[in-house]
Order: sequence, then structure tokens, then C-alpha cells
Amino acid sequence: FLSFIYVLIGYGQTSKFKVVLDAGHGGKDYGATYHGNIEKKISLNTVLRVGEILSKESNIEVIYTRKTDVFIELNERANIANRSKGHLFVSMHCNANDNQEASGNETYVMGVTRNAANLEVAKKENAVVTLESDYKIKYEGFDPKSPESVMGISIMQEENIQQSIDIAGKVQQAFTKFTTSKNRGVKQAGFLVLRKIIMPRILIEMGFVSNKPEGAFLNSEDGQNKLAGA
Repeated sequence: FLSFIYVLIGYGQTSKFKVVLDAGHGGKDYGATYHGNIEKKISLNTVLRVGEILSKESNIEVIYTRKTDVFIELNERANIANRSKGHLFVSMHCNANDNQEASGNETYVMGVTRNAANLEVAKKENAVVTLESDYKIKYEGFDPKSPESVMGISIMQEENIQQSIDIAGKVQQAFTKFTTSKNRGVKQAGFLVLRKIIMPRILIEMGFVSNKPEGAFLNSEDGQNKLAGA
């Protein structure tokens, strides 16, 4: 898998390959919460496990946007990634749905979508900006409830899109290998956290905390180890 990524991005392995790991939400932003399963905790625990695995590779450097339960603004997450001159950005999240039967994992890349379900996922993840006091200025009038806003940011940066799609596909294949969760595939949507990042980037929804059995899996040590391995 790593050799595939190196070839895909055109990395010559003359220096360390930098992976930026982004644990979604944090601090005052809990993310999705159902049945005692809290997205910010699950995403952080899983990201730290991913980092431990990658750090065992001598030619990989891991950069974290957060390693503790703190609130990091979306723009700052992009700034951390870009300042590090990373080769790959991976943001990890948990999904949720009013229909608590919904289950499975999916991986997103930046892109224009008019699919209602994809827009809803992006709107939920983007809603964190309302916790930032000056978000209307910082994000240029972005409205997290507006489909037009979500689609508009998707157009802003289409660089590295094919690499991102290919990497997302490999992640979904690995989830199928490591877990019994439903593979919901690779999708496109407009995520604020991805819009300013200048490297191949993906956003992973590891599963639904709103689904009681899947939420329990996400919240378990065994589940997080399997997801991190994938």
C-alpha cells in the first residue's frame, strides 16, 4: 500500500514521506454523539493508533493537527498541513444519521456534488465553523447550511484530485479487508478542512456512531485497532 502511494504521488524516497493526520473535531466541538459514542474521542484515539503504526516505518514522518482533546480551527488544520510540506493529508471522522440503521465506512475527496446524502455529510462536518467567533469573515460568508456554499468551495481547488481518488479507493479496499463493515465507497463533497490543503487529501468517515452495533465497534479498542490498521 505504501509503495503504491509513493508511486502515485511521485515520491522518490530521498527524504521522509510526510503524512499529516487530522483527528476530526476536539475540545468544545464534540462532533457526532450517539449512545455514549463521541466522535471527537474516537477520531483522536484512532488517529493516534495510525500514527503509531506509521512511525514504525523509518522513511515516514507523521505530523498531527492535534494529539490531545483541543479545539483546532479548520483553517489552522490546513495551515499545519501546508507548513509541514506534507505529502498526504488524512482527516478521520465518524458519521451519523437520523436513520440509525445506516452503517458502513466511506472516504471523501474534494469535489463538486449535488448528491443530497453527500451534501448532508459535508454540511455536518463543516458546521464546526459556527464555533469560531469570526467565521463569517474568515470563511468569506460561508454558510454551513447552504448547499451552494458546500458546492462552491469544491470548485476552489481541484489539484491532486485523481491522486486523492486513487488513495481513497485503496483506503476503502483496506477497510473491506480489515473489517466486516459495509463499504460505502469513494465520494466527493465540499469540506472546508480540505479546501486549502495543497497536497493529495482525503476525509474518512470510519462508520456511524448513530448505529448502535457499529458505534460500539468504533468506540472499542479492537475496532480502533482494526480501523487504524486499515
